[in-house]
Amino acid sequence: MSNLPVEIEAKVEQWLLGNYDETTKNILKNLKEQNDTTTLVDAFYKDLEFGTGGLRGIMGVGSNRINKYTIGMATQGLANYLLQCFPDETIKVAIAHDSRNQSDYFAQITAHVFSANGIEVYFFDQLRPTPELSFAIRHLGCKSGVVLTASHNPKEYNGYKAYWTDGAQLVAPHDKNVIAEVQKIQVDDIKFAKDDSKIHVIGKDIDEVYLDKIKALSISPEAIKKQSDIKIVYTPIHGTGVVLVPQILEKMGFTNVHVLEAQATPDGNFPTVVYPNPEEAEALTLALAKAKELDADLVMATDPDTDRVGIALKNHHNEWQLINGNQTGALLVHYLLDALKNKQQLEDKHYIVKTIVTTELIDTMAASYGVDCFNTLTGFKHIASIIRELEGKRKFIGGGEESYGYMIGDFVRDKDAVASCAFLAEMTAVAKDQGKTLFDQLIDIYLEHGFYLEDLVSIKKEGKAGADAIKQMMEDFRLNPPQSLAGSEVITLKDYQSRTETNLQTGATRPIDLPVSNVLQFFTADGSKVSARPSGTEPKIKFYFGVKTTLENREAFDEVHAQLKAKIEAIKADLNL
Repeated sequence: MSNLPVEIEAKVEQWLLGNYDETTKNILKNLKEQNDTTTLVDAFYKDLEFGTGGLRGIMGVGSNRINKYTIGMATQGLANYLLQCFPDETIKVAIAHDSRNQSDYFAQITAHVFSANGIEVYFFDQLRPTPELSFAIRHLGCKSGVVLTASHNPKEYNGYKAYWTDGAQLVAPHDKNVIAEVQKIQVDDIKFAKDDSKIHVIGKDIDEVYLDKIKALSISPEAIKKQSDIKIVYTPIHGTGVVLVPQILEKMGFTNVHVLEAQATPDGNFPTVVYPNPEEAEALTLALAKAKELDADLVMATDPDTDRVGIALKNHHNEWQLINGNQTGALLVHYLLDALKNKQQLEDKHYIVKTIVTTELIDTMAASYGVDCFNTLTGFKHIASIIRELEGKRKFIGGGEESYGYMIGDFVRDKDAVASCAFLAEMTAVAKDQGKTLFDQLIDIYLEHGFYLEDLVSIKKEGKAGADAIKQMMEDFRLNPPQSLAGSEVITLKDYQSRTETNLQTGATRPIDLPVSNVLQFFTADGSKVSARPSGTEPKIKFYFGVKTTLENREAFDEVHAQLKAKIEAIKADLNL
């Protein structure tokens, strides 16, 4: 094994000699005997760390993989930190899991380790949506919580999202402090011996309170009553959404909901899709076929842990069209602002929050309603941080991010597709009551506030070699930022790693008041925006594009859309993407 780096070989030997089970050791022995350097390097070249979505990785053997030991170390480190932070208190945690392979097993391991450390565990009796876990933490007065999920990643992945007392994912200083504690843990430190007296099963009791809270947010119950029979096709894509989304739609008053049978059974192999991701058109293929058969009004699809939702609508040509995350977010925010204004409930203290890579259309709309829109880093933990800072002083209406995650109200502190599905159905009912579709509403927004179009390029680069390539791409863009994009001069560069905004025309700089993050943004003279960001949870680098212009009339929609699309393609070409 001379071709295996010394530090990797040392870690492999540590696992072979350490207190690991025989199955794990045999897998490692076979990899060594086969001289499988690539697999061993990828499995051990780093330890999994908390990113924008917590701990996430491919399931398997190794320090860079999701397994009993990395889950155990994460939990022991988190338990140690909780015991330090709350030394004289009864510490409670809530635990949930999604439909992924081994999620229930990893959830049990997590419960065992917490209980072995004297921590009271509230354990959901079966799979549940991630947002309900966030709600349960607040409702039960927990100090922390964990959900076992890899969200919308492929079936090979699993993950571990850790939450704090406010029901939000860990942010500074707790994220780094927990990592520091986890890094101290050796396999012998993990307390795997469960204490059954500390583990309490929860379920329908929490469901009911959570669903009632969502229903109480409804702004237009009268429209739902009139349009209760709108045809809704819903697919949970083999995930946890089947547990609660049909329930909330029924509770809201919708009577014509069709759950897609082919994808209704929870299954970690996600047999009917390539990726269980509502951002992918392919994942909605079966739902769209059902919608055409029924002549439906709305299609909704949620990811395995039900924190993201993708939708399809009939467009102005009466053809089904997938709506991207920016468009859905804009529709939601516009509905919240407009409905509150019409009911004379919009106040100065109301505010919206979105992420820096999400459409600027939301900023424009918020300003037109006299409402502040705060921009923060990618990841709902950052949105939740702003809500925490402003608690008791301002009132959060809603917000979200371009990657199909939205939040309405503040009793959940993570993206919530259960509540989002409820509101998207309500919005469809309101539009139909006005003789319109949601797509008509989208065109109305463009006519009033400007036609904004966004796109995303996601480049996958796996393993250590991929991580190095992504790092090099970001360095190259920092050293040589583009001077113009699609014929428009780049006038502003924002580097969130140095937390500096630079006016490229004058050279003047000013600080960016956000935490450090490896993100670059380029703004052009004509209002285009490009963001470059390595993913915190996947081996990818993402490029986000946003362009805009005016839309004079409905008839010009297709022509202007084509112009904006061409401009995005020109920007991609300028960046060699």
